Amino acid sequence: VYKRQVSTQSTGFLPCSSATNMPQKFLKQGKIVIVTNGQYAGRKAVIIQTFDEGSKDRPYGHALIAGVDRHPRPIAKSMSRKHMIRKSKVKPFVQLINYNHIMPTRYSFNSDVKGLANLEGLRPEKRQAARLRLKRALQREYRSGKNKWFFTKLRF
Repeated sequence: VYKRQVSTQSTGFLPCSSATNMPQKFLKQGKIVIVTNGQYAGRKAVIIQTFDEGSKDRPYGHALIAGVDRHPRPIAKSMSRKHMIRKSKVKPFVQLINYNHIMPTRYSFNSDVKGLANLEGLRPEKRQAARLRLKRALQREYRSGKNKWFFTKLRF
């Protein structure tokens, strides 16, 4: 007897547990994911907000993610302060993305992610200001030394 494989990627849920008979949610706010398709494929991002049921214009499960497009460069002890500041810059991105195009990792973002980005920041007239706020927040997070894995380049 063959068992049919259950795809967990498209719905954002794990198969039902027998005790509760409700699917278990695993794509949660603060979870670090890897983008698998599109312009930012191979980049790390953190889930800001999830839309499991979809919306009117996107009738599928999707998430608002904020990630690092260009990672900070390695810093040496001998570098000047000016050089260190230049090397520790982060280039962020914000995107609404289908659940099929992200791969969850075991890592979570330690600090509050709710304030990093919102849907208003995706509108063309507010996009630049939202990206600048996100850049400052991510650089502050990088300099604090938390979430080190998130700020390293994915090697593959």
